[in-house]
Amino acid sequence: MISKGANIITDLLRIIYVSEPFGFDAPSLSGILLDARTNNIRDDITGALVCRHDVYLQLLEGPANKVEATFERISRDDRHVGIRKLTSSHVTDRIFGDWAMLHDPEKTWIWTEAEMSDGILNRLAPSDFEKVFEDLAEKVQNETLT
Repeated sequence: MISKGANIITDLLRIIYVSEPFGFDAPSLSGILLDARTNNIRDDITGALVCRHDVYLQLLEGPANKVEATFERISRDDRHVGIRKLTSSHVTDRIFGDWAMLHDPEKTWIWTEAEMSDGILNRLAPSDFEKVFEDLAEKVQNETLT
C-alpha cells in the first residue's frame, strides 16, 4: 500500500484496459505485480489488476502524464496481447488511493469464460468497467474492516 498524504494532484487520470495473458503462470504474474508496484510507487500511480488465465483487466490512476506513459509501456509488454483501452477519463478522486497495485486473483464474480468467448467486453459500457473496480474496492474495504 502507499499513502498519498498531502500530495494533491490536479490532473488525475484514470485508464482501464483489458488484455489477454500470454504464457499465464504464477512467475509471470508475480513479475508483472513486482514491476507494477515498483514503478507505480515511483510515479504516484495507484490501481488494481483483476486477472485470470484468459483476461487481465487493469485500472491505473494518477498524474495524467505518468498514467499515459505507464499505459504506453504496458502496451509494449510481451507478457500479454490484444491490449485495448476501455476507458480514459479525468477524475477528482482515486478508487485505489492506498494501493500501488491491488491484485485480485481469479474470482467467480467476474465474467465467465463463456461470457468472454461470447464477446461480453464488446457489449459493456465504460460505466460497467468502472463498476467492476468500484465493487472490488468496496469488497477490499469490507474485508479490511472485518
